[in-house]
Amino acid sequence: MEKYEVIVVGAGHAGVEAALAAARLGHKTLLATLSMDNIALMPCNPSVGGSAKGQLVREIDALGGQMGLSADQACIQMRLLNTGKGYAVHSLRAQADKPFYHTIVKEVVENQNNLDVKQLMIDKLLVEKDQVVGVEAETGEIFEAPCVILATGTYLRGKILYGEVQYMAGPNGQRSALKLTDSLRAAGLELMRFKTGTPARIDRRTLDYSKMTPQYGDPELQNFSFISTITHREQVPCYLTYTNNRTHDIIRKNLSRSCMFNGTIEGVGPRYCPSIESKIVRFADKDHHQLFLEPEGLRTNEVYVQGMSSSLPAEVQLEFMRTIPGLENCKMMRAGYAIEYDCLNPLQLKASLEHKEIKGLFSAGQSNGTSGYEEAAGQGLMAGINASRRLEGKEPLLLGRSDGYIGVLIDDLVTKGTDEPYRMMTSRAEYRLLLRSDNADLRLTQKGRDIGLVTDERYAAFTTKRDQITRALDLLGKKIITPNEENQAKIKAMGATELKYSISCAELLRRKEISYAKLAEAFQLEQLPSVVAEQVEIQIKYEGYIAKQKLEVARAMKMENKLLGDGIDYTQIKELSAEAAEKLQQRKPVSLGQASRISGVSPADVGVLAVYLEMQKRRGEHHGL
Repeated sequence: MEKYEVIVVGAGHAGVEAALAAARLGHKTLLATLSMDNIALMPCNPSVGGSAKGQLVREIDALGGQMGLSADQACIQMRLLNTGKGYAVHSLRAQADKPFYHTIVKEVVENQNNLDVKQLMIDKLLVEKDQVVGVEAETGEIFEAPCVILATGTYLRGKILYGEVQYMAGPNGQRSALKLTDSLRAAGLELMRFKTGTPARIDRRTLDYSKMTPQYGDPELQNFSFISTITHREQVPCYLTYTNNRTHDIIRKNLSRSCMFNGTIEGVGPRYCPSIESKIVRFADKDHHQLFLEPEGLRTNEVYVQGMSSSLPAEVQLEFMRTIPGLENCKMMRAGYAIEYDCLNPLQLKASLEHKEIKGLFSAGQSNGTSGYEEAAGQGLMAGINASRRLEGKEPLLLGRSDGYIGVLIDDLVTKGTDEPYRMMTSRAEYRLLLRSDNADLRLTQKGRDIGLVTDERYAAFTTKRDQITRALDLLGKKIITPNEENQAKIKAMGATELKYSISCAELLRRKEISYAKLAEAFQLEQLPSVVAEQVEIQIKYEGYIAKQKLEVARAMKMENKLLGDGIDYTQIKELSAEAAEKLQQRKPVSLGQASRISGVSPADVGVLAVYLEMQKRRGEHHGL
């Protein structure tokens, strides 16, 4: 019997971040994985980041997590998405060398102090008097710990399906955890059954790229991590092609053989990542769908067919792929498949990701009903942090909706729940102008430093950047440009209209045509690093919008600061609607703000709660409490 302080079950993206955080914060940690070859496995798309997901990676990095650094090292193409739109939705996306990403992270966890990595099948969660005490492996070995983090991904009773093929397995045919589900249910956990899927992998040597459109990375170097030392990157292209009516006809003729349509699959699938069968049925009027051919790595011939997730028989998948331009002679190396798995209903969790009824039990990642590597990693990091803080007798680190996308993600899960695999999107973040990818370090690095995850090296880089921004903003506000002949000529050369009166450089920079680089060159200002100049421009050009959103946050915080005690019996508040009383009693929100986001709790119900809190306050004051 071995004793630990934290045990993490599962070594995917959630488990890795959780284990590293706990170990780096000084706690003896066990990372249990079904296979040492599964550590940070990327079983689906060979990419990190993307719309909203890029923000999550930047936030993980700012707090002292690992994903951004590893993704930068494994990156074989980097692009900044949504550049035709505002800064609020700009997101980095990296094509990753999948085998290399796994190798990088495996090396990191194996060499982390305070962290043991073991290949184990965990069969039982051990709970005594509503307190987790450890886990039991299939070997009969017992590992004790006062904190256990479930990061089981899609392995809980994982079942792979395509065509007539069905077998119990995790992603890529790995072992499925068949016994842990029963143990979790016996402990009182409510589980759901979800489904996801993946497309075929095909041999790049059998593709005709001349019939496809190349998709290149950005020429200027970019990294996820704010402390990345990478200064050069050889990039490889992806390729764009399209399905056609012949493709669609083959799929339609075989729908009865698809697990998605013949009633074989019982799990709920992701709305925003549908199978090709679902696309053909839901968008019957479309005569084509785009596909991206993405290399799985530099040292493999496997190519991922993005947009072609399928649970049709292998021979049908090959048949319809060969109707696509450039894929006429393709050879399939792995068939696409659907996978069903068990996961927790996240409404059972607190905002700290600790279970409401079982002390010391945390859960993170796809085991909470989310989809995506980035969503998993963000939750894993927070679970590792909060398990550590629980051990230290400290209050948990809770990120609000105005703090980061991680805060939005967790609040959505524990407040609203989810009835399908949850995917983060920019539209879910109401304060997205404040939660930009470019300012994640300014928002969160100090928090990471305060809890002990941010290293001296990272903190020094952060404070240098922060001080440069502050100094530049101050100087721009003080330096006045007068409308003399020389200055007018400079302003006209920048494509802007001439001055009518003297203004500051900050006011001049608000003009759309003027960048900091142009301004610095014309008026002999300090040359700033590009990331600093970008921040200065954004803060000045968007100042009014940012101020407006900060006011919205301040108003919302008044609701968040009105706390609801654990002991409230909502069924006894007669003025509440029956639905509101039931849901409030079940979910026990911590604040009026959280209560207002629960589906079925109306503004009128929130008003009733506000009056109730005021009455309780007055009663307490009356009794001298």
